Amino acid sequence: MARFLWLLLAFTALSQIIPALAVANVAAHAHLSRPWAWGLGMFAYGVGLFLGRARSRMTDVPRPWPFVAFIDEPYFVHWCGSLFASIVSLFIIISSPVIDVLRGHDITFPIDGVTIAYVLGFMIALYGIVYRRRHFLTRRVDVAIEGLPEDFDGYRIVQLSDLHIGALTPKSWGMRWTRAANALGADLAVVTGDMVTSGTAFHEDIAEVVGSLKAPDGVVVTMGNHDYFGGDGEPLMSLLRRAGVRVMGNEGSVISRGAGRVYLAAIDDTWTRRNDLERALRDRPSDVPTILLAHDPDEFRAAAKRDVDLVLSGHTHGGQVAVPFFARDYNLSKLSHHYHLGLYRRGKSTLYVHPGLGTTGPPVRFGVAPAIVEITLRRARA
Repeated sequence: MARFLWLLLAFTALSQIIPALAVANVAAHAHLSRPWAWGLGMFAYGVGLFLGRARSRMTDVPRPWPFVAFIDEPYFVHWCGSLFASIVSLFIIISSPVIDVLRGHDITFPIDGVTIAYVLGFMIALYGIVYRRRHFLTRRVDVAIEGLPEDFDGYRIVQLSDLHIGALTPKSWGMRWTRAANALGADLAVVTGDMVTSGTAFHEDIAEVVGSLKAPDGVVVTMGNHDYFGGDGEPLMSLLRRAGVRVMGNEGSVISRGAGRVYLAAIDDTWTRRNDLERALRDRPSDVPTILLAHDPDEFRAAAKRDVDLVLSGHTHGGQVAVPFFARDYNLSKLSHHYHLGLYRRGKSTLYVHPGLGTTGPPVRFGVAPAIVEITLRRARA
């Protein structure tokens, strides 16, 4: 982990060159003395505050809200804006000499273009960190299932995922999410993992948030990889059970409604190799539709081979950053996940990958809004 932090620090130092140049340029235009010193100060700010912010994301502990609001969030706005500006500036720096030659001008360094890139990146990051991640949507998704009993036609499941409650995603946000989920009046409430950012300091807050969910058929949780960061899942699992939440891992049970039945199963975390799909489906009755909670959507292939009708997952956050209005096709999680956002079909099986509610890494969302998702089961029409 220490080596990883030093690699991130080196990456951060490289990304701070562009904002340093931008600030020096603004200082020069403003006729401030020693504009290079202003740029150097910006570079020192960007590099100097990084390690503390990075470590706090890896071992999350409570921090005073003024510290979060006036130090952490502004720094991450700058950090994310710097990364965006560095990518855009690379294209500007490469293309600028070509444009100068074609226009018959002397070749010059595009300092004004670099400055504009940083300002634009800062504004995008400001939106993504200060506004977008605070304001969630409610999404409604219909899923057709072959052989679904008539009594379950219209059955509604409210899904929350990837809460990542912690210093940058406080309990108050989680309570807003659960109030919105409860207002839907769904039949079943599920949370598909990653309730934690890291560590164990916020386990009681998480239990209070998830324990406030209400549904006639109960509240069911399955664990994600972050839920084991800093321990073996305790005391979180015990606190959740004490709050009336069912924590399911590698197991299943039948839900009945009238004469109809469905089998609800869940598998444990794949990253820590706790998952066991065979065990989760061991008690599944024949000819009963199956719903599987699996934090990691990469389990969908194995689930489809076992004729699981619906898999509800999270984990990817839709990349947290995506092209607006085209998030399904162009998002960062697509670089590492085959199933990364929304609905997928494989034979008779359906997967829904939740966009998540919280964040990990840089606390930014752009193009991928946090969401409460209502899944409505429908009988497949012949």
